[in-house]
Amino acid sequence: MSLTIPDEFLENAKISEGELKLEIAIILFQQEKITLGTASQFAEMNQLEFQRILGNRKIPIHYGIEDLHQDLQTLQTSDWR
Repeated sequence: MSLTIPDEFLENAKISEGELKLEIAIILFQQEKITLGTASQFAEMNQLEFQRILGNRKIPIHYGIEDLHQDLQTLQTSDWR
């Protein structure tokens, strides 16, 4: 699936494409819809950097066995090994 966000929307919101991707990743992570690994990958940053941002925003990191299994599966099917 591909989603197109008009440049005008980003300009009006005063946000860059990267910042929007980060915000989406954070929201989906907070709602426990995606794992930490998937969120950091979507935001195009490493997990430590993503965790640092979560910490700065005082967002708790929930990471369980199911998250680990999902992250391992994501890594096995990922192109960026």
